[in-house]
Amino acid sequence: MSMWIQAQQLQGEALHQMQALYGQHFPIEVRHYLAQWIETQLWDSVELDNPSEEAKAKRLLDSLVAELQRKAQLQGGEDGFLLKIKLGHYANQLKSTYDRCPLELVRCIKHILQSEQRLVQEATNVSSMDSLSQRHQQINQTFEELRLATQETENELRKLQHSQEYFIIQYQENLRIQAQLSSLASLPPTERTQRETTLQSKRATVEAWLTREASTLQKYRLDLSEQHQKTLNLLRKQQTLILDDELIQWKRRQQLAGNGGPHEGGLDVLQSWCEKLADLIWQNRQQIRRCEHLTQQLPLPGPMEELLSKLNADITDIISALVTSTFIIEKQPPQVLKTQTKFAATVRLLVGGKLNVHMNPPQVKAVIVSEQQAKALLKNESTHSESSGEILNNNCVMEYHQATGTLSAHFRNMSLKRIKRSDRRGAESVTEEKFTVLFESQFSVGGNELVFNVKTLSLPVVVIVHGSQDNNATATVLWDNAFAEPGRVPFIVPDKVLWPQLCEALNMKYKAEMHSGRGLTEDNLVFLAQKAFTSSSNNPEDYHNMTISWAQFNRESLPGRNFTFWQWFDGVVELMKKHLKPHWNDGAILGFVNKQQAQDMLLSKPNGTFLLRFSDSEIGGITIAWVAENPNKSGERLVWNLLPYTTKDFSIRSLADRISDLNHLLFLYPDRPKDEVFAKYYTPPLCTFTTPNPEPSGGASSFMDQTASPSVGHPNSFGVYPPMGDAMLDADGDFDLEDTMDVARHVEELLRRPMANQWSNQQP
Repeated sequence: MSMWIQAQQLQGEALHQMQALYGQHFPIEVRHYLAQWIETQLWDSVELDNPSEEAKAKRLLDSLVAELQRKAQLQGGEDGFLLKIKLGHYANQLKSTYDRCPLELVRCIKHILQSEQRLVQEATNVSSMDSLSQRHQQINQTFEELRLATQETENELRKLQHSQEYFIIQYQENLRIQAQLSSLASLPPTERTQRETTLQSKRATVEAWLTREASTLQKYRLDLSEQHQKTLNLLRKQQTLILDDELIQWKRRQQLAGNGGPHEGGLDVLQSWCEKLADLIWQNRQQIRRCEHLTQQLPLPGPMEELLSKLNADITDIISALVTSTFIIEKQPPQVLKTQTKFAATVRLLVGGKLNVHMNPPQVKAVIVSEQQAKALLKNESTHSESSGEILNNNCVMEYHQATGTLSAHFRNMSLKRIKRSDRRGAESVTEEKFTVLFESQFSVGGNELVFNVKTLSLPVVVIVHGSQDNNATATVLWDNAFAEPGRVPFIVPDKVLWPQLCEALNMKYKAEMHSGRGLTEDNLVFLAQKAFTSSSNNPEDYHNMTISWAQFNRESLPGRNFTFWQWFDGVVELMKKHLKPHWNDGAILGFVNKQQAQDMLLSKPNGTFLLRFSDSEIGGITIAWVAENPNKSGERLVWNLLPYTTKDFSIRSLADRISDLNHLLFLYPDRPKDEVFAKYYTPPLCTFTTPNPEPSGGASSFMDQTASPSVGHPNSFGVYPPMGDAMLDADGDFDLEDTMDVARHVEELLRRPMANQWSNQQP
């Protein structure tokens, strides 16, 4: 989410402070309509106290004015007429205000962006911390209520026990009186009558007390059962909050982390809560069992036996749910799993320490199961674990770490030896088939009082046998992680999602792979939408309600291509991740620009201006587009595109060095001298040579004059271009190296030659 979108959500005093940042010096409308552009410029790279940086600031000002003018020209219709005039006015106003002091513009915008970031961060921190604090406060408050309620029922239970013991004593006394009355028959009548009257009176008193006390005991028992029922309801509510909200949220964060989202966070707080729950549930269960024992010891008429039986069953269900739900996967196995490759996973029982499970550490077993088998397991249709493959080293004993109180099983050297695939449906490929690793164990608590069989399923796993299947498998995983709903039937995901939802997933993945806060801009996402939907609209609003299907994402090839939308995007990610990450983070690569857009952008710039864009025709390719004079037609300027560079090329020579080789490339779009951007990445020369037949000075036009034709391919290792004719252009207007030279082989050949011979064939 862009900073401006978040800034618009500010409220109260923070909103007033944000609005006060703007005025005639920088209209808020400019911030609004150029939000994405403003946030992607390198304002921080300008040193405000260095006068020599004024040229850089001037280029930023000119770019800002040009972008405003471009935005104005895009407005059409009745609604856009006034906006077109207003944006044009602001462009002229900013040009007039800052043309002589461009550093002040940079200072102004830096201040605005920093202030917005601070306001948004403060609001976000307060909001999230308030929300988090309130939830945690509520949970802790409920634990205190449960503690007090449990203590109260413990006290009441002791009172009941004392009362019952006294009742039994009195009951025994009544039986003794009865026995004494029975023994009076052997006494003389006078003595018998006297003793009988006394004993009968005493018996009547005791029996009256017993009758009253029996009613009191019954009331005590009913009241205590009522209190236990209230405690159980509160325990159930607290457990639902912790397991169905907090733990499910943690699992969702864990799943999104698989797509590059933030780390799911630790389990310490959750374990602390679950241990408190286990402790309170166990205490209440023991109290209910003692109540049952008292009832059996002194049966009284009434519904107590049924009530206590139900309470016992309910609290056993509660603790069973707690134990089975807190058997979780702390470290997931890889979601793209290659056969015959080692992998690891960690399983944890959050209540293991509290329930003393570690006294007899259980063993955990891992098996791989299919989607259908996983469904059957969750429906309890399968009592034994069927397997869809064989995992080596799949048994592990849980270990207790006393310092942290954690009980975990660390699978460190598992390996999938073989996999059994099911029959595929329709167009489904092997990389769309989902499996899951099932972890299961059995253990007892309370001295074998309760025995638990616990199972937990990993996130969906796609099994591959070759690295070439990795990108399609990753697509299946990304779609599942992004769009799975909590509590779903394994492993159902929607076949279609809204385009903005997919944008969020792609941006999350891209930022994570770049290790950068610089994600995909609105313009980048419009470019991707145009590619996905074969559309020409530049308006982001046109795509907000559009849906994209799984087939469009990674089953059907793009029009005129032999690869899917995802395969193209993943190729870009892999290229950037391996070779071009620093240049993306520096803002040097526009990337998501098509050939026509590149031409429109460059033709308004001086000769020698170039940009870097991702190839439309080749997976994982990036090309250089630049503007230069047409040597065959005086006064005409053309935009040229080199055939794409790929990972293979950059494994031989870096992008920065290749750009350094190309002397006709002068300014990175819009107008940054190339050495200012790329010099820090140039490879220092090992030695210095005087190049025979040096390229004439004078920039692009001089370069063009020395060639037989304006069509050029990749340069050789010293920046010298072989001449080529117009026939060398491919169907897309790129330069076809198959008809020229293979640069990679040429460079490698040069590097292998003895130093003395490297120049032998290049003498004038």
